[in-house]
Amino acid sequence: MTDGHRRRIRVGIDTGGTFTDVVAVDEDSGEVVTTKTPSTPSNPADGFIAGIEKILGVMGASGHDLTAVSHGTTVATNKLLEGKVERLGFITTEGYEFMLEIARQAVPDGYGNSYFWVKPPRIVPADAVRTVGGRLDVTGAEVRPFSEDDAVAAARFFRDRGITTIGVCFLHAYANDEHELAMREVLRREHPEAVVSISSEVLREYREYERAMTTLVDAAVKPNVSRYVTNIHERLDGFTGGRPVPFYVMKSNGGVLSADEVVHQPITTVLSGPAAGALGAALIAEKAGFHKVLTCDGGGTSTDVSVVLDGEPTLTTEGSVGAYPSKIPMIDVVTVGAGGGSVAWVSPEGTLKVGPHSAGADPGPLCYGRGGTEPTITDAHVVLGRIPPHLLGGEIPLDVDAARAGLVDLAGKLGLDLETCATGILEISAWNQANALRQVSVKRGLDVRDFMLTTFGGSGSLLACRLVDVLDLAGAVVPQNPGNLSAFGLLTVDVRNDYVQTHVTRHEGIDLSSVAAVLDSLTAKGAAALTAEGFTPEQHEFVRTADLRYFGQAYEVRVPAGPGSVDEAWTDEVATRFHDEHRQLYGYDFRDDPTQHVEWVNLRVTGVGPITRPELRPLPDREGSSDVTDGLPAQRSVRPVCFDPAAGYVDTPVLWRPDLRAGDSFSGPAIVEEFGSTVPVHPGFAVRVDTWGNLVITQEATR
Repeated sequence: MTDGHRRRIRVGIDTGGTFTDVVAVDEDSGEVVTTKTPSTPSNPADGFIAGIEKILGVMGASGHDLTAVSHGTTVATNKLLEGKVERLGFITTEGYEFMLEIARQAVPDGYGNSYFWVKPPRIVPADAVRTVGGRLDVTGAEVRPFSEDDAVAAARFFRDRGITTIGVCFLHAYANDEHELAMREVLRREHPEAVVSISSEVLREYREYERAMTTLVDAAVKPNVSRYVTNIHERLDGFTGGRPVPFYVMKSNGGVLSADEVVHQPITTVLSGPAAGALGAALIAEKAGFHKVLTCDGGGTSTDVSVVLDGEPTLTTEGSVGAYPSKIPMIDVVTVGAGGGSVAWVSPEGTLKVGPHSAGADPGPLCYGRGGTEPTITDAHVVLGRIPPHLLGGEIPLDVDAARAGLVDLAGKLGLDLETCATGILEISAWNQANALRQVSVKRGLDVRDFMLTTFGGSGSLLACRLVDVLDLAGAVVPQNPGNLSAFGLLTVDVRNDYVQTHVTRHEGIDLSSVAAVLDSLTAKGAAALTAEGFTPEQHEFVRTADLRYFGQAYEVRVPAGPGSVDEAWTDEVATRFHDEHRQLYGYDFRDDPTQHVEWVNLRVTGVGPITRPELRPLPDREGSSDVTDGLPAQRSVRPVCFDPAAGYVDTPVLWRPDLRAGDSFSGPAIVEEFGSTVPVHPGFAVRVDTWGNLVITQEATR
């Protein structure tokens, strides 16, 4: 194919624990195509390239037609969740060698009596910590000079012990990075093989423990992310015949970054996959007219939930991955081990448990026929008839007999019949997901009765009706191709870079010129990064925010700090937003109390490089009746399905979703199937198909 006739195809590809999801858009025709391929846990790059080959084959295209690839990866996430962190070194200011040991005294929820809680192991053992003389004060002024001798000794200490991954965090480096830069130069000279992360580049924000932990996590994942991204890049170049194709990686903050830059900021990818799904769900829900949305992304190994308000997922800087806190901006996602591959087992007390252990993609559930030995959530669904005896439109046949045998064995241990055991597995899974949804909503002061639930992922919609019932939600929205929504989200995401600078000052004594200087400096960094990404100055967009608190509070509230000149009116407007947000979050504010002072803590700028999003196309209307259960083309078959063990199996119409049209409506019981997912509609629920092809599910009795 000649250059003059080359098509322009942009691909989003999300690697999950079980399947790799792929979505491609033809930028000329607007055509959107989706597919899936099994993940390859031993080498995720194999599944990535297989997904690219498959989607291009479906479209009748080749590698020469690729214009860009956006990727959501779990490489950094899995490394942290599994706790497989290689030996790290830590260099800090003299006298602060026990910073990681002291940490914070907060006790996690759910542990009951705090006397029984033991802090998790340090990410760096005490014998791998070195200190360096030199001291800066809170303003960044030098109190004691940097000790070159200590720095050389620390570098040689790690070199001689073969520790090649090192994090550096000096006191008050957020205000002045000179000592950290000097330390990095010494490491480059004395220990050139070392992979180094310095806190002033990872997180230019105060609170030494969180900054140190974030820096060390960045260092810990840097070698793996670097190898993975480099491998993908090389294979992509081979796939396109050496023609370079822009390759972006999803970040935790809801943006993407070029793979070349991600290598230098690997910690920004720790929630890469879940962030893409939340962005895709936000776009779908906003288009459908829903402004308060909970998202539920169910995969093979876990379920990720988040909140979307007015089309924007909520962000946090108080997140963590596994046992490791991280203060980088990330979409506020809670993950629970309740995916399709989550294993059902009997506790020592003789009770039924589900997860968090997962059968994953290999060997997978019993019904996969790949050597799995324990029943899973997917096995329960297939035995109850809620999913068909195959996946991916028939590409992957399922062994229903193997699933039934495993569940019969489990039911026997519990003294239950088969159907009660299988529905019990699904009930526990639903409550696990409901508790995660409460964590991001009710615990944040939100009334879930006002929210719609957007379900997606391969298994995300299987329990949609049950979640609506358990949480008393307004209803559920299932987008088209829900199993590929995370990959679709990758095609909707702008390039985003976050910059922060701690700048603590009382509101009444704020120095406007210094605030303006900090914001200008952060904006300049954002502009330089966007230019390096190929965006012209006219395309640059900047979003300013600020973290404020009442004097004496330990934590801050982030509020918009809009465009415009930094003057007294601007700062007063930001303070007013802080009062309003504080009241929204905590039920009170001190705006009328002259004894309570507002304090500015952090200034933030996000540089945004906008991309062209694929257009959502309305679904055609059906001519004539909209009752699709009355023998019309959408109904393909009938099969026995068990929704309630007391009622047993009932003959249930099976609808083929691609045959549905806008305006169609039907009531449960029903099963809606498509290539990558299935939606069981329970008795007592009604479904309508909206203009954009979403299934809008509500309870008949109450709505």
